[in-house]
Amino acid sequence: MKPIRVLIVDDSAFARKVLRETLQRPEFQVVGIARDGLEALEQIAALKPDVITLDLVMPNLDGIGVLQALPPLDAPRVVVVSISNEESQLGVQALQAGAVRIVQKPTSLATDQLYELGDELVGAIKEAALARHVALGRSLAMPVPLDETRVIHKLVVIGTSTGGPQALTRLLADLPKDFPLPLAIALHIPPGYTEELAKRLDHSSAIDVVEATDGLQLRPGLAVLAQGGKHLRISPVRSGLYVKVDAYKAGELHAPSVDVLFETAAERLGAGVLGVVLTGMGSDGLRGASAIHASGGSILTEAEASCVVYGMPAVVKEAGLSREQARLEHMALTIVRHL
Repeated sequence: MKPIRVLIVDDSAFARKVLRETLQRPEFQVVGIARDGLEALEQIAALKPDVITLDLVMPNLDGIGVLQALPPLDAPRVVVVSISNEESQLGVQALQAGAVRIVQKPTSLATDQLYELGDELVGAIKEAALARHVALGRSLAMPVPLDETRVIHKLVVIGTSTGGPQALTRLLADLPKDFPLPLAIALHIPPGYTEELAKRLDHSSAIDVVEATDGLQLRPGLAVLAQGGKHLRISPVRSGLYVKVDAYKAGELHAPSVDVLFETAAERLGAGVLGVVLTGMGSDGLRGASAIHASGGSILTEAEASCVVYGMPAVVKEAGLSREQARLEHMALTIVRHL
């Protein structure tokens, strides 16, 4: 198997040194380094790497500028190496612009703490190498007004991972303002980014989008995004539907977990749940989709053609749980048809 060809882009000499040393493994080949965004674009054109590790704050051209300048075809996949507390807004922009993963730097760069990035960085680059650039078409026109008398579900739950910020940006922007149900979303993303992502999704969508807070009441036309590093559960009471935010427990693979969200929704609402599984690596969501299916609810999956990584939707479809597949640009209309 050929090694993954990596270009390191960072204006810090110490960070470049650590990243290069971390990637001195048989499965990687560091083909070059770049000290700013302009040099990165030159190196990308000349070396054609499979993956680039991308700093966000650099002279001449920053990381967002690099992402926006990548060619539409055969572009390398991008892993952002970022300081979350200081660069969360830029990090979210990068994810929405097509970055596959974010790996968080320690806040103090010139220390041995940078070496602690090793396993996370290796995993992120391997995941990025399996991802692909997807060109989406136009969205289908939405039916207006919605016929709420035919709505049989009470809640839409959405699960996604790799490529999820891009997918959610497109999907939520396509939903009509009078969408008749609440939505709850579990996205694999590091802590520190979901508040900013929710704000940006809210700005680009006709519906309302917020980050989950414990005890928040769900309502039609409101999408609630799970906090990074915490689970999102559904907790109905007589006065309506509420969300519960749970802390991550040691040993759990994902937080937020799509399985946790889907299972609690199925447990509380039974056949009233419509689950949607979008692009993502791995199998989180399979157990939860099975619970929704067993309780009489419905599952929709994103089609392979529009997935950055066709992992999570694939396992759900192969298990016979998906009622319908749809490309991302058609998913909003597909959801409305199945309400």
